[in-house]
Amino acid sequence: MQAQRHILVVDDHPDICEPLAAYLRRQGMRVSMAFNAAQARRLLQKQAFDLAVLDVMMPGEDGLSLCRHVGEQFGTPVILLTAMSSCADRVNGLETGADDYVVKPFDPQELVARIRTVLRRIARTLPSAAPAKASAAISDSAIRRYVFHEWTLDVERRELLDREGVAVTLSSVEYRLLRALLDHPNTVLSRDKLMDLTAGADAQVFDRSIDSQVSRLRKKLEPDPRHPNLLKTVWGNGYLFAAQVSAEASAA
Repeated sequence: MQAQRHILVVDDHPDICEPLAAYLRRQGMRVSMAFNAAQARRLLQKQAFDLAVLDVMMPGEDGLSLCRHVGEQFGTPVILLTAMSSCADRVNGLETGADDYVVKPFDPQELVARIRTVLRRIARTLPSAAPAKASAAISDSAIRRYVFHEWTLDVERRELLDREGVAVTLSSVEYRLLRALLDHPNTVLSRDKLMDLTAGADAQVFDRSIDSQVSRLRKKLEPDPRHPNLLKTVWGNGYLFAAQVSAEASAA
């Protein structure tokens, strides 16, 4: 039997937060509630969550700031809830590291479908997914880390380490994008393919943010992001990760 998914719901309006939590529980999920970012941060320090649903417009620290913190510190996937519906608002939310974006008022049934879709996307990028091209001789579930250029990606800790062993923070979206690139080195990947590998083809808004996510990742990997040597643009086709990548297995 599949383990019960633990969802964090954060909204400063109890009349939204409490009924939504009750509905998610009826769908077989375990739910914890927080009514502001400070409460959410305390819960995140104490418990592990499979996904967080965050309201954007909250007093004090808003949902965008909390989303960034969740992605950078915990790698937990995030769905944002907001009354703002413009394309710019959606892209801004996704660029903070959110995995999806739902506009209020929303149908709880749709939100549940989006939660399950995001969880499926995440599962496809975990080590138990299809074998990586960069490590055909090693089963994906055994991969401990990837080594490329002057970098190491620690899969178990979800950390990117430079040549001195200093950790560089990655959002959950940046981590999944880097994993996709490391699994397909020296291969041209179209935007549609990257969208599918990192977020799922049904998340239509992601095709607007792939370029932004590539740009953010370049700033962390490249000495000169405007003249990249690793993450190259192939005009009219997509992107190519130009590096020799080796995957190392966990110790037996």
